[in-house]
Amino acid sequence: MRLLITAGPTREPIDPVRFLSNRSSGRMGYALAEAAHAAGHEVLLISGPVTISPPSGVQLIRVETAREMYDAVRTHLSGCHAAIFSAAVADYRPAQVVAQKIKKSADTLTLQLERTEDILGSVRSQFAFTGYLVGFAAETENLIAHAQDKLLRKGCDLIIANDVSQSGIGFDSPENEVTLCFPDGQTTALPRQSKTALARELIQTITSAIQHRASSI
Repeated sequence: MRLLITAGPTREPIDPVRFLSNRSSGRMGYALAEAAHAAGHEVLLISGPVTISPPSGVQLIRVETAREMYDAVRTHLSGCHAAIFSAAVADYRPAQVVAQKIKKSADTLTLQLERTEDILGSVRSQFAFTGYLVGFAAETENLIAHAQDKLLRKGCDLIIANDVSQSGIGFDSPENEVTLCFPDGQTTALPRQSKTALARELIQTITSAIQHRASSI
């Protein structure tokens, strides 16, 4: 199968030297790409700026901003059997990018922000994607409720939810602990483990779901 995977953070520029971003390391998305390739799938990895090397055998497209990731997904999504959106895309960006470095002068600085493109929310409604759609939900409270709400709003087949308020998992960590949320309301908790091991389990789950769907048609 052909899989599209997004990974890492985005950077939304404020001026030539500053940007808005988040703590995503890209490890989960890169682990998913490696596991998918190892399972024999063709993988397109769309990555925000990270410091880790891409897996061998994977087609890599590097992007910086949410708009660039949106454009890359729109361009390359066609023909994919599944799309896994693990990137931590910025929800907002500065409404204006200042051409020169902002000097430290006033005691306060106000930035006006605007919403970025809703990549996951566009996959069904705008890109007309009919393949297996997987999103991630990084939450700090009401994990399952927020994940199920996101699943329904975005038209996902699976949301992988993790509580990033817990120390030692999620952002900046080689380990993760997640709950799988499905459209029928069922959930499956996967215990804390390395992102490498978790990625193999997730790719197997996604592959099995796609094969089951194909056999039932």
